Amino acid sequence: MSAPARAFTARHVQLLRALFAAAAAVMITFSPDHSAAVGLSVFSGFVLTTALVMIVAVWLVFPAGQRWPSVVLALLGFAAGMIAGVPAWRTDDIFFVVVIAWAASTGLVELIVGLRARRAGDITARDSITVGALGLLLAVVLIAIPAGFVQPYAIEGAGDFVLTGIILGVGMFGGYAAIVAVFLGIAGLTPKHADAVVVAANDVSPAPVDHGGDR
Repeated sequence: MSAPARAFTARHVQLLRALFAAAAAVMITFSPDHSAAVGLSVFSGFVLTTALVMIVAVWLVFPAGQRWPSVVLALLGFAAGMIAGVPAWRTDDIFFVVVIAWAASTGLVELIVGLRARRAGDITARDSITVGALGLLLAVVLIAIPAGFVQPYAIEGAGDFVLTGIILGVGMFGGYAAIVAVFLGIAGLTPKHADAVVVAANDVSPAPVDHGGDR
């Protein structure tokens, strides 16, 4: 009897993560308000839903011995999401502290997982390495934004405006979410050799054993 195919696979995890990242990117992009309150609200929803997907993947996708990355990423996401979800804490400083800490920690975890997977010959290694590198890059970019940055500017015919550090920070998070959404979306929709192997293994039935013989 062939083994039943899994209803929830690593590709579904990638697609769900891409969906939530795309939702975050769209909300940031089309919001005229790039304040800490809006940025942390979107960030909280993004990391909490992503953490939920990773928790589900622990039981439905990854075998024993390969579950710790999903558990760690889920815990980091839940911690960051809960802190960002408190309305009274949604200040400029909290935005930078929480998002930098989350991006650096999760990026490092995914990068380590990807490097270990590449040494083992896992074809999904590139995905983890890329997402991990993007997380670390987001942390570095946010750290590089000067505290209290304020830059007035004017657009002819539109008026005077002010570019602040929090506007840059929220915008950078939106850009990160957009890139992650595109990358994971493409990765999730691209047929993987591992998927073909699993399907082939499930479709192959054991050959009948001939118990007969010359009498």
